Amino acid sequence: MQEQTTRLGLPYILPSQAQKHVPHNEALDALDAMVQLVLAGIANDPPPAPAEGACYGVDAAPTGAWSTMAGSVAQWRDGGWRFVRPQEGWLAWCVTEQRLHVHDGAHWQRFAHIGALPALGINATADDANRLAVAAPASLFTHTGSDHRLKINKAGAGDTATLLFQSDWVGQAEMGLAGSNAFAIKVADAGGAWHTALSIGATGHVATPLRPAARAWRQGIMVPPASSLTGFTSTEFSTGGLVLGTAVPGGSGNRLVAPVTAHYLVVLSVLPTTTAAFQVDVVINGTRTAFGTAQQSGAPAGRKVCVSGVVPIAQNDWIALRHEGSASLDFGFDKTELFVVALT
Repeated sequence: MQEQTTRLGLPYILPSQAQKHVPHNEALDALDAMVQLVLAGIANDPPPAPAEGACYGVDAAPTGAWSTMAGSVAQWRDGGWRFVRPQEGWLAWCVTEQRLHVHDGAHWQRFAHIGALPALGINATADDANRLAVAAPASLFTHTGSDHRLKINKAGAGDTATLLFQSDWVGQAEMGLAGSNAFAIKVADAGGAWHTALSIGATGHVATPLRPAARAWRQGIMVPPASSLTGFTSTEFSTGGLVLGTAVPGGSGNRLVAPVTAHYLVVLSVLPTTTAAFQVDVVINGTRTAFGTAQQSGAPAGRKVCVSGVVPIAQNDWIALRHEGSASLDFGFDKTELFVVALT
């Protein structure tokens, strides 16, 4: 008849056995050591003053009283060491390391994984879409001696691989490969509509499709009255919200309204049709002079005068031209016109 259990080696109480309490107590002691196993430490050297009942994991190169018991559990009991041979898959909590360990059949190893997990929530609830969920003040990804790369992979060019930034679970900004293989940075407006602020294609060209820019003019030939304003009636292009607004006060044409606060490159072209004196200034909100042609006297008719400047313009400020002199000016495309583009 078998004298001990197959898996744990616990002694049986046999028929006609004297002092039956002895094997029974030995089995209880073994169970007391192995069930909910906690190791005070994992080491090669026995501790000098172990506590009664304390269990230790014997490491790979033991010494002294543990010298032949590598990979075992050593328990200090009744003034001596008792050993248990763990089996592959046994789990134990190591107090000194504050980590779970697993026995590989020969030695104790730090518990690293249990295979592929369908979902993992760290202080948060994972679901079918968010199979990894982390709630924490910060998340750290670091190197193990050299490089560290975070990879986000998508199936095809038309799919999305991005980082999405939210506020109160509402998307506010996104960066990555959104529906194409061009790298893009997008932002959402107050209504939830998304706008591409920057896009970088395979050639490395950086596009800013919403950069405010316009080429604007007023049509016709006229002699603007002194100190009068002229605006614009036509544009070749107008992007990024740079649009024609209401009529300029006391003059003709419409205001060119800035959509955002920025520094703008402004280029003014003036084409006189007579040699009389003139001065044309770029003005902001009808009063602030940005720059101008200065007074031109006796300039040849039909010779274009061009000036430019970088102008700080606030959101909803408007741009117009202010005139002095008595020269006749030809307004129109490639004549007297204004080119504006945001630099910042």
